Amino acid sequence: MKNQHVVAIAILVLVSVWMIIPRDRQSSAEETPAAERTIAAIPEDASPGEDPSEFTVRARRVEPQNYIERIRVRGRTQAFRQVQVRAEQAGRIVSEPVPRGARVNEGDVLCEIAIDNREADLAEAEARLEQAEFEYQASRDLQSRSLQSDVAVAQLRTAVESARAAVSRAELAIKNTRMVAPFSGVVETRTMEVGDLLNIGEVCASILDDDPMLMVGLVPEQQVDRIATGANVTGILLGGRQLSGEVTFLASSADPVSRSYRMEVTVDATPEAVRAGVTTEMLVDAAEFQAHRIPSSALSLDDAGGVGVKLIDRNNEIVFRNVRIVGDDTDQMDPGVWVTGLTGTVTLVTLGQEVVFDGQKVEANFDWAENRR
Repeated sequence: MKNQHVVAIAILVLVSVWMIIPRDRQSSAEETPAAERTIAAIPEDASPGEDPSEFTVRARRVEPQNYIERIRVRGRTQAFRQVQVRAEQAGRIVSEPVPRGARVNEGDVLCEIAIDNREADLAEAEARLEQAEFEYQASRDLQSRSLQSDVAVAQLRTAVESARAAVSRAELAIKNTRMVAPFSGVVETRTMEVGDLLNIGEVCASILDDDPMLMVGLVPEQQVDRIATGANVTGILLGGRQLSGEVTFLASSADPVSRSYRMEVTVDATPEAVRAGVTTEMLVDAAEFQAHRIPSSALSLDDAGGVGVKLIDRNNEIVFRNVRIVGDDTDQMDPGVWVTGLTGTVTLVTLGQEVVFDGQKVEANFDWAENRR
């Protein structure tokens, strides 16, 4: 018999003998079940225990705070008013117009045209008025002696009033040779130079009133009822600069195209450096209510996909509470979100909420655990 056959027969015999020998059902090598691990809740700033069999979750007490809901509105800065100063008399520019960018006060001369024959017209009108008044007084004297009819006196009185009107027109024509600023502001455009002929109705310059400055935007119809005139507003310019003001105008009718409502905010203490037309994000104060500020990492989902947080109640049990996110805090040092749906001061699980479930008991060994609600 070959050696391979002998070895195979020997192995078969050994296996058969091992199978028929009686032995205990539980092997001595089988390990006993490990003891169930406990979960402890510790404050966020505490160090975890050294026991490897103990899981830990971190928690903090969160108290309700007054939260002002803010509505975001995109818009731009705009001057309070801007007008184009136009000529009321035709003539040649005889003085250097105010340069663009110059700041002027109300009444400052922007453009001046030549007087030409306007002073002569005024002198002629004054002479005619003097003659008309003399003739009228003489007719009154004759009327008192019944030597002048009432009709003639009335005609001479009309001549006096006509002469006075002519004097007023001549004076106004001279006054209108100087185009002045209707209010204080900045000269935005200048269209004329010395020697140019300015016709009636042509623009001499445009004035922009930047004090106060406005922030204007369009409010969607879904949010317009949440904004009221007088509400405080914080404006963030495109470069990061912040402005403050209040809502001074809210349109009663919607724009026919965008179906949104125009909102104007008057900026407080407008600095001269703010320019018109800068893109602005406005945060408008709306409702004020109680809310909790929590870290966004503390949020979790329930089986139905609802957003909520896990709390530790007074019985040291984990409870899940659905919340509604009403705002966020973009502070880079301590970011968080504002939520509603929680009552009073709560003990919030901020780290490790994925290892605990609703109704689970935990060991709360921090000092303020017994004061939670």
